[in-house]
Formats: sequence, structure tokens, C-alpha cells
Amino acid sequence: MSYQHLLVAVDGSPTADHAVNEATGLAQATGGRIRLLNVMDPLAHISGFERPDVYSQEVLPRLRQAGEALLRRAQERVAQSGVPVDTVLIENLDARVADLVVEHAKAWGADLIVLGTHGRRGLARVLMGSDAEQIARTAPVPVLLVRLSAGADGSAANAANAANAASA
Repeated sequence: MSYQHLLVAVDGSPTADHAVNEATGLAQATGGRIRLLNVMDPLAHISGFERPDVYSQEVLPRLRQAGEALLRRAQERVAQSGVPVDTVLIENLDARVADLVVEHAKAWGADLIVLGTHGRRGLARVLMGSDAEQIARTAPVPVLLVRLSAGADGSAANAANAANAASA
């Protein structure tokens, strides 16, 4: 199967960045195009102590700007490789992120969804949930889950650098 419409959900995490890289390589190989999708989840960033006017006039615009900047950076990376790319920012008010990604994949006509995943297991997965798992279960198209190898997010390199600095 030749994937022509690759939907990549991005959230700024190292695993999402890796998913963008994988999707870019795949799109180059198949002649496909990429749509980068960010789901802005403002309810995840409220404490309940914000006044409604502060929330709507300060918090929401900052979240929107951050989502747009994230999409712009990822779009520039993909475009440098010569792959056609566009972006969509969805403002989520009450739906599960996974449901919004699946709905967008259907509406856009994606034939592959590419996602970064942390590969959480056990209690961490139960407590944090897994949008990637839910998308894989409910998507009408194949889903490519991309995970970083151990330490590939820079944590191992940062720890080694800190150890070297401490011993110097």
C-alpha cells in the first residue's frame, strides 16, 4: 500500500518529534503528503482558580500561540525535506484527544496515522491513559506507533553530561 495522506499528531514531545521524522521519511518514499495535527487541550492547563476573563483573554491565547508555534516548527522541518505539509490546530473543550485525532483522520482522508508513544506500562499507563492506544484501537486506517529507544530523548545524554561535569 502506498500511503499518500499521513496524519501526524504532534505535542512537542521527543516521541512526537520522532514520529514527524519517521512520517517524513515515509512520505518521501511514497510521494505522500503530511498533515501535522495539534490538539490544544486547555482544560489540562487550568487550576480552577482563574477568573473566566483571565482564562479567555490570557491563558487561551497563550496556549493557542504555543500550539501554532509548535506546528510551525514541525512544518518547517518537514518542508525542508521537500514533502508537502500543512497544519491543523484543534481547540479541544471536552472530547478525548484520541477521538479528535480519529475524527480528523476520517474527515481529511488520511490513509495512515503516525504517532509517538512513550510505551508506558502497568500503573503509569492506567493512571495516565494512552491516547496512542485508543487511536490504534479506533482508527479506520493503519496506525504507526513510533517509540524512542532508551535514552534517545536526551535524558541519558543529559545524565552523562552532568556526571562528566561533576567529575571535572
